[in-house]
Amino acid sequence: MMQKQRAKGQRESVFNNEVISRFELYNSLFLTLPFYKVKDTGTLLPLFIKYCEDGVKNHETPAGIINAFFEKYTQNNSKKDIIDLLFRFIQYIERQVVLFDAVEDASFNKLNADEEHSALLVYLKKGVDNKPLNEKIEKLIDEFSLRLVLTAHPTQFYPGSVLSIITDLTSAIKTNDISTINQLLQQLGKTPFFNKKSPTPVDEALSLAWYLENVFYFAAANIQSEIDQSLNDYNLESKKIIELGFWPGGDRDGNPNVHTDSTIQVSKMLRQILFRCYYRDFRNLKRRITFRGVEDNIALVHDVLYKNAFDPNIETENISDFLIENLNKIKTTLIEDHDGLFSDLVSDLIRKVELYGSHFASLDIRQDSRVLRDVHAYCRNNKPINALYPENYDSLNEEEKIKALVFKSAKINYTEQPDSLTQDTLETIAEIKQIQQSNGEMACHRFIISNCQQASDILQLMELFLWNGWTEDELSIDFVPLFETVHDLAGAAEIMETLYSHSFYKKHLANRGGKQHIMLGFSDSTKDGGYLMANWSIFNAKVALTATADQHQIQLAFFDGRGGPPSRGGGKTHRFYASMGKEIANKNIQLTIQGQTISSQYGSIDSAEFNMEQMINAGISAGMKEKHNILLDPLHKNLLDEMATESYDSYVSLRKHPLFLSYLEKFSPLTLLSKITISSRPVKRNSGGSLKLEDLRAIGFVTAWSQLKQNIPGFYGIGTALKNQEKQGNWDKVVKTYQESGYFKTIIDNCMMSMSKADFSITAHFANDKEYGAFWKMLYEEFELSKTLLLKLSGHETLMENYPVEKRSISVREKIVLPLVLIQHYALEQLQNEVTDEEQQSLEKLSIRTVYGIVNAGRNLA
Repeated sequence: MMQKQRAKGQRESVFNNEVISRFELYNSLFLTLPFYKVKDTGTLLPLFIKYCEDGVKNHETPAGIINAFFEKYTQNNSKKDIIDLLFRFIQYIERQVVLFDAVEDASFNKLNADEEHSALLVYLKKGVDNKPLNEKIEKLIDEFSLRLVLTAHPTQFYPGSVLSIITDLTSAIKTNDISTINQLLQQLGKTPFFNKKSPTPVDEALSLAWYLENVFYFAAANIQSEIDQSLNDYNLESKKIIELGFWPGGDRDGNPNVHTDSTIQVSKMLRQILFRCYYRDFRNLKRRITFRGVEDNIALVHDVLYKNAFDPNIETENISDFLIENLNKIKTTLIEDHDGLFSDLVSDLIRKVELYGSHFASLDIRQDSRVLRDVHAYCRNNKPINALYPENYDSLNEEEKIKALVFKSAKINYTEQPDSLTQDTLETIAEIKQIQQSNGEMACHRFIISNCQQASDILQLMELFLWNGWTEDELSIDFVPLFETVHDLAGAAEIMETLYSHSFYKKHLANRGGKQHIMLGFSDSTKDGGYLMANWSIFNAKVALTATADQHQIQLAFFDGRGGPPSRGGGKTHRFYASMGKEIANKNIQLTIQGQTISSQYGSIDSAEFNMEQMINAGISAGMKEKHNILLDPLHKNLLDEMATESYDSYVSLRKHPLFLSYLEKFSPLTLLSKITISSRPVKRNSGGSLKLEDLRAIGFVTAWSQLKQNIPGFYGIGTALKNQEKQGNWDKVVKTYQESGYFKTIIDNCMMSMSKADFSITAHFANDKEYGAFWKMLYEEFELSKTLLLKLSGHETLMENYPVEKRSISVREKIVLPLVLIQHYALEQLQNEVTDEEQQSLEKLSIRTVYGIVNAGRNLA
């Protein structure tokens, strides 16, 4: 314990010296940023920040704070002049956030120097003279994998040009190169931070591919190299552990802008970017290998890589085996004839080809079950399928529908023009085969069914494949149900039991190696049932799904749809995986990384390697220990059942409050998020209708609360649940559960992280609002109740006390963006008044523009 405390103290000292001090130093360079009227802006911003801080302490309104500031420090106080200067403040603060990110990233290795070493290496050392342990390690390594899936969400908006500046700025800060830092800050000042128009899905994919090309290509290979070396040292065979996934261009769930051509373009783009990476590496290798005996193979590989990287007319095919074969020939010659000189460079490229093949990252296809049911119905109305189904098929119950399914390959004669969603689905099903032929099976092998509510949702999709160009023997697709709502999670095991018992599906799974992928969504389950119920529902679903899979001897791979903030499954994610017991399948860790999580945790090679290693450590440690999860013991399970229900009731009561949605609409930029030009997806699914909570995407929902600095989805209801347990005399039981369960402790820690990014003092003036004052007080009282009882439960005096560096980082970031929050609220306040069309447009832009910096500074707020 003392050692851990010392390590925390050392990290805190490093953070103060390396991050805070350097940020303050480089921040002074902002006076030279090339903005219009830069002198006035740079001089007035510190004064404005102080006014904001004092005004919030005094519970003043944003309008009162801003108007008072302009009256005291400026001469021209027209609405246009005020908005003009506020826009310049925003530009400054956006770039201050970037600077702080770069300074923090530059100190990453120093801040994390004391973290635990590879769990794999630790267990390998233990197994040297322990045959049973060694066999267990071999089996675990053979089955274990980590798949990180990059998803496009409207909180990751830095264009490639800014990402490149951040990378260069981080490098310059590492060496304290003041001259370069100054130049890069000036470049940053002139570089646009956002697009003038919304990107297409292909634009999003290209932006996100920056991380594949500049970070993951190197980081994943470096981690795999360490794993290979560790296994080799202990005479164990190498095993590919890391996989990459990709959603932009494939995820059409509710995004009307994703079409088959988007999917085709993205698959081609991923392939081309990958081969340019290979070609770049091979050119460096070629410069070193100038010996006799390898000329022919060098020339052959060079020619193939060049054509695949740069020739748009080349007929594409999966050539990964060809590359590996010829690279191995070069390596063998180097070892046999040239003392192995530079063979390590060849080994590195071989490793990358083994990891990324001809596809780079697997492109997942996702569509809502309701759309897929409509497509199935459309196909059934056409020959020859219509003769095989009863006319009343849609009115049959689930059991009768499953009995009616025929699973026959057929070429359908379509007589009526399908609607756009149906046509896209049919074209995509046909196109997946071509993508697999061009880039390899791993390029596109999963079809995710959102809102999966019954076994027939999956079985009917399989029929769609058989009716549109596929045969049973070549059905190289993993059908992945996505269970999201509290209700759907509760029934997930029963659905999978039906599938595992179905003869056609059972045969298909056997052909797929007996492995079932199941996706579980945190975002919609939180929006549906609140923070605690969402986490507990997913835990129980995993236990039930694992038991069902074990009964049928199915290898289960859970794919967690985790968002950035704790309320959507983010936070200390690896601790969740490390705390799984033997009752939960955990040998295939798969999760989405999205929004600011990508840039904050995987934005540099150093941070990406660290976080991947943390995830692998979590999986290996949990797999080796295989402890029973104490949350399944009656004492703990009954307690969590009660708390989750109490929390759920409290949250649902809030959600059903008549002012709930209108409060968000009036005081947050929720209704303006659709105008933000950083995403191709709409904020809500029913884009043409009025705003309804059920149609609102979880990202927009959580983002709106984060902009208010209230983060309701991350804690609401947990204080009430704890208070009820205390009243019932169960407090000691709750404390015991917290102390003994790593899973429950992580839930609590992440909840406190979410609360640490909330600040109700910013909106304290809402208490005086005639219509919404009582509602705000209700939110505030639950926050204070939750905070008080969480601190009591953890034995801490402040939130995130056991994570002092992260706590300090959050504090600095929140201070930087406080003016943005107030500017946003000021703009929304003004929009409630009578304004001209021109003023309305300016105020909306002002409000929208602040969202970027607030989200970026929070790193996992949306």
